[in-house]
Amino acid sequence: MTVPAPGLPARVRIHEVGARDGLQNEKTAVPTEVKAEFVRRLAGAGLTTIEATSFVHPKWVPQLADAEQLFPLLADVDAALPVLVPNERGLDRALALGATRIAVFGSATETFASRNLNRTVAESLAMFEPVVARAREGGAHVRGYLSMCFGDPWEGAVPVHQVVSVAKALLDLGCDELSLGDTIGVATPGHVRALLSALNEAGVTTDRIGVHFHDTYGQALSNTLAALQHGVTTVDASAGGLGGCPYAKSATGNLATEDLVWMLDGLGIETGVDLAALTATSVWMAEQLGRPSPSRTVRALSHKE
Repeated sequence: MTVPAPGLPARVRIHEVGARDGLQNEKTAVPTEVKAEFVRRLAGAGLTTIEATSFVHPKWVPQLADAEQLFPLLADVDAALPVLVPNERGLDRALALGATRIAVFGSATETFASRNLNRTVAESLAMFEPVVARAREGGAHVRGYLSMCFGDPWEGAVPVHQVVSVAKALLDLGCDELSLGDTIGVATPGHVRALLSALNEAGVTTDRIGVHFHDTYGQALSNTLAALQHGVTTVDASAGGLGGCPYAKSATGNLATEDLVWMLDGLGIETGVDLAALTATSVWMAEQLGRPSPSRTVRALSHKE
């Protein structure tokens, strides 16, 4: 039953990350054609932004070593296809294949920056500066991911002012939008509202903010609702709840796209996503991976008689 609630946006854009953030955490590599078919099926279900792959060195993320082979197979996909690039070399590889949406991946904490990027926060921002500038000069849209916005497994709670500082630095580099990552899933709704309010007070408008929640403590949907109540209209999610973080072992799966769509459909918020088609896609992908989907909605809908 659809029962709208006051104070929520009429439409939400889902930034689907399953094909990149989801599959990069698999223990074994998924065949390139299976990845391409996954993206095609996600687009067929109505998702309009599907993060396709990452142009990182295969040594660091071997599961995505086939980026050069995969991206050309997606030329006929009717969706925006962002790709993650860690540095100028990654940008060169992506632009050579015609990528028009680029993402860089920063950290709000020093420990995670060191472990994930082998740099300090300041050094990582310096590395991103020419990447963002060149991407923008080439007409590409640039997204800035910011990890560890709510908690860090090594440093503990992350001060809101610290997150705001790095977030503003990423936007000052020229990023078009910012994705706030709850990488280990420790956020709660009040914390979400506090960070969003602090960003607004620092001059970051809500229309430039997306949210990326993990469901480690079962808080991803409640945190998403808090963000929607604040005016956020871009939400990251992963089909079937795929993914974690290879550099943060306490991180469990992303917010499942089906669970998100079930909630948004119930609130009367438009997404353009066909939940039945999306569920079928995640069931198919779970079969390719040889295990059931962790998404509660996928399990519920796929077991109906």
